[in-house]
Amino acid sequence: MALKQVSSNKCFEGFQKVFEHDSTELKCKMKFGIYLPPKAETGKCPVLYWLSGLTCTEQNFITKAAFQQAAAEHGLIVVAPDTSPRGCNIEGEDESWDFGTGAGFYVDATEDPWKTNYRMYSYIKDELPKLINANFPTDPERMSIFGHSMGGHGALILALKNPGKYKSVSAFAPICNPIQCQWGKKALGGYLGPDTSKWEAYDATQLVKSYSGARLDILIDQGKDDQFLSAGQLLPDNFIAACTEQKIPVVFRLQQAGYDHSYYFIASFINDHIKHHAKYLNA
Repeated sequence: MALKQVSSNKCFEGFQKVFEHDSTELKCKMKFGIYLPPKAETGKCPVLYWLSGLTCTEQNFITKAAFQQAAAEHGLIVVAPDTSPRGCNIEGEDESWDFGTGAGFYVDATEDPWKTNYRMYSYIKDELPKLINANFPTDPERMSIFGHSMGGHGALILALKNPGKYKSVSAFAPICNPIQCQWGKKALGGYLGPDTSKWEAYDATQLVKSYSGARLDILIDQGKDDQFLSAGQLLPDNFIAACTEQKIPVVFRLQQAGYDHSYYFIASFINDHIKHHAKYLNA
């Protein structure tokens, strides 16, 4: 599959690059950011996938999170894809910020008119890793995932639905229980239809209740002054309760007053997350 390089910038002796490709899963052109640490010039490196939140593209994380220095030090390739298909000419795809363009929610849609293109779950799980492993010096056996908000939801469900695929998982302010919040009800209802039992397959809190795979050590950071926490969109308490019941280890850090939902919050604690993943990736 042909990759077209969009940009390349030297950064901490490695390179932050952006590529474009034709996605067979999403049937449109897609971009992703990839950080190649200095170690990638001489050997294979583990890969850490980042999933961004609502309204984001591949640019938000690579320009705002300040992760590159830690990734360089630990020898991690970090991949940051876009959050939805783009330019599919679907009626209504650009009408709201929390559904359609920029809001793929990391599900495989089953409803018209979304089901042809909106297959972000399969894109992240299958197509993108194959593409990355075929074109970059990766160790396919060492892969982890993390994300923010909608992307935190994506990271959690991908890890829980695919035991053993990812060595570790972490999240910043994830949407933990989408079947119970307005963002989730809108997105899951639109992409998957009115049968709420189908939504449960993409809800981390529900998935934890039946998880029986390889041990997962989950790290979650949440800002105390996150406006979406107080609005009931994130619901981390539900997820923690389910993890506790299932004896699944989760480190939940409620960061002090002042920390919100922004990339300033992410940049403040990104190094902890890189270290968390490096430990499990033997990096």
